[in-house]
Amino acid sequence: MLYAKRKSIEAAVLIGLVLAVLLSLVGFDAHCTEIRENVLRLHVLANSDTEADQALKLRVRDRVLEAGAVFTGASDEAEALEAARANVGLLQAAAEAEIAESGYDYPVRVEVGKSRFDTRVYDDFTLPAGEYEAVRVLIGEAAGHNWWCVMFPAVCL
Repeated sequence: MLYAKRKSIEAAVLIGLVLAVLLSLVGFDAHCTEIRENVLRLHVLANSDTEADQALKLRVRDRVLEAGAVFTGASDEAEALEAARANVGLLQAAAEAEIAESGYDYPVRVEVGKSRFDTRVYDDFTLPAGEYEAVRVLIGEAAGHNWWCVMFPAVCL
């Protein structure tokens, strides 16, 4: 009798733990989804991994971020995304100008749409892995290491 009662208690505790874990995961997933739905990311891919191409990538990033002032009036991700789509030409021109001024003739493509990102941990917050709306700048072959940040809200470190 004592053995059966003990097994029942153990089973109840186990079920309670499983439910607690499942509920916390559901809450975590909802939080991750909320983050993904409220940011617009910038993703710059270098032509290659050479030192020169990586340096060019950073100069293009800076120029595109300067042009990214178009997001200043956005109050949410939807408005920032709309501004990005409306200003792809401006962002493209900024990237092209930096590439030309740097003495390269790489083609560059600026795209706005969903992209997959890995988890990124900063000092004060974490961006969970998943699909995000993003402004993608693909330089030349876009075969080198990439650089990314959050354009809206502005969190480019």
